Amino acid sequence: MNLHWSCKHHKQLSKEELYALLALRTRVFVVEQNCPYLEVDGQDLQGDTCHLMAWHADELLAYLRLLDPRFQAGEVVIGRVVIAPHARGIGLGHQLMERALQTCTERWPGLSIYLSAQAHLRQYYAHYGFLPVTEVYLEDGIPHIGMRRP
Repeated sequence: MNLHWSCKHHKQLSKEELYALLALRTRVFVVEQNCPYLEVDGQDLQGDTCHLMAWHADELLAYLRLLDPRFQAGEVVIGRVVIAPHARGIGLGHQLMERALQTCTERWPGLSIYLSAQAHLRQYYAHYGFLPVTEVYLEDGIPHIGMRRP
């Protein structure tokens, strides 16, 4: 599959890109996972927050955001990690995480990276050097665990 990858500061996003990422996140996190919550949380356009995206033609297949460490207690926070339902199972998540870690190293060298993982993905993130730093907790009815990569 021919993918176009981009990581953009929020000020570089076109209205079509912003719409696509919000639509994908809502389709998966709110509708598919049946979690009615305010998906637009005010952090997408904050500081130096960046958005990592994989496109096939004009369709967004993979996405995550990197929150500005100045607003996150001095560490980069990876969040809203999502793969379009029909693009799962082909290794896109691994490509997304590898690019995210590379981007974090380039943009914010030396900072730790934090994420709130769905608990069943603990081993997946451990593969990338993330260690659990919290007990399992419920977020929107789904078990999560805080993980950090030093």
